[in-house]
Amino acid sequence: MVLSKLVGAEVRRKEDPRLITGSSLYVDDLQLPGMLHLALARSPYPHARINGIDKSVALAMPGVVAVITGAELAEFCGPLEGGSGEGGSGEQGDPDEGDELVIPTPVTYPIAVDRVRFIGEPVAAVVADSRYRAEDAAEMVDVDYEPLSSVGDPEEARQPGAPLLYDEVPDNVGMRWDRVHGDVETAFRDAPVLVRQRIRSQRLAGVPMEPRGVAAAPEPMTRGLIVWTSTQAPHWNRNDIAGALGLSQNQVRAIAPEVGGGFGVKIGSYQEDLIVAAMAYRLRQPVKWIETRSENFLATHHGRDQWADVEVAAERDGRLRGLRIHVLQDLGAYPKGADLPELTGRMAAGCYDVPALEFHAVGTYTNTMAVGAYRGAGRPEAAYYVERAMDLLADEAGLDPAEVRRINFIPPFQNSYTTAAGEKYDSGDYEKALNRALELSGYQELRRQQAEARRQGRYLGIGLASYVEICGFGPYESATTGSSRVGTSPFTPVSRPTVRARNEFCPTRR
Repeated sequence: MVLSKLVGAEVRRKEDPRLITGSSLYVDDLQLPGMLHLALARSPYPHARINGIDKSVALAMPGVVAVITGAELAEFCGPLEGGSGEGGSGEQGDPDEGDELVIPTPVTYPIAVDRVRFIGEPVAAVVADSRYRAEDAAEMVDVDYEPLSSVGDPEEARQPGAPLLYDEVPDNVGMRWDRVHGDVETAFRDAPVLVRQRIRSQRLAGVPMEPRGVAAAPEPMTRGLIVWTSTQAPHWNRNDIAGALGLSQNQVRAIAPEVGGGFGVKIGSYQEDLIVAAMAYRLRQPVKWIETRSENFLATHHGRDQWADVEVAAERDGRLRGLRIHVLQDLGAYPKGADLPELTGRMAAGCYDVPALEFHAVGTYTNTMAVGAYRGAGRPEAAYYVERAMDLLADEAGLDPAEVRRINFIPPFQNSYTTAAGEKYDSGDYEKALNRALELSGYQELRRQQAEARRQGRYLGIGLASYVEICGFGPYESATTGSSRVGTSPFTPVSRPTVRARNEFCPTRR
């Protein structure tokens, strides 16, 4: 039964009082007895070999407790969980045919071990008794870099002779995802209306009010850790930290206090989450790291960064015959959001009845910050492409863009509909929503004003868009096995569990 008394009601947000009174807690507000502070020495090169690190000067500075390199950290902390960022299945190949193209996922350590692959990658961590002393000491870590050729363009990255980020990943290609539905060749052959355009979904940086932050402290009851982290997904971080340190999940408690904005860039574990947790576990003292705004631009993953070649075939009345979308995704330097092009592909049909669809996506590694989830994570890109395709079709055919959408909408349905992209929608009546939007906006009057303004030499733009979005992933089933790590000495190098099954973040396979 729906509680209709709340429909249209003015409901006060329960979090406002603690925020406007300044009485709540952000990660940087956390103060614990004996708390240490961590700072990172970061690479100034997009691609370089690390020939050596001299940490003697930093170690001798006042208040410095430890300076640790990537090779040293790797002795008691495993790599990041690489791959998908927000809900992709990780499938490679054509899901219709059941093909699975296996592409190796490179190993990414929290601190670079032998090579750096993007500007801002951690090369050493300094722990000191104050943040300022840690930051001063981090500047004194002397790294012997051998600069290597770099590549920052995803198209250039997959060309023969381009610098390889990972020896095990040929042509820097980190993912592929394909979907072909219907007779695409026939749809495009002799089509009365053909239109194509290359569309750029530009790289951007999500800039939350509060940068990222993480603090960790030993938990004596479980001989594990309590972690406070500015994250949108505390369970995800808990699992990754436990896995990297060889702990059981019930030995790590992750607490997300006020997050201060996220937009997707605070989903998934980062290098700093593992570094701070590992150092707190190793030193048996609380450790905290707070990202600066400059670090935020360098070391928090970016969003979007796709190129899409879009082609539309249609009848003269605007009815679709076929749609081709080829996407090139810049993955950045490591797999933070390798599932983004797949999510774009799954929504490539939008809310339209597409008789024939061809979607191909390729993701390539470049010497730039990794690209991951941001405000819809691959799905707004799809809406952008397909809605722009509708406008291009309307322009080419000389039709009203509202009517082009109307004629191509999936007819009203109540008991599910499977799109050309392979997604099952539960219900929909898109023409009804369009009609209501046109009514509320006074669309015909706007068109009249537009024509009048054009006669006066003024340009008045009117935009339309209709979209569908996957707003949740699942259903999920998961199981985890492995021996408990309770009693493990924090000063003994640990290995990751040898038996570990996990499916928390992958949708059920079709």
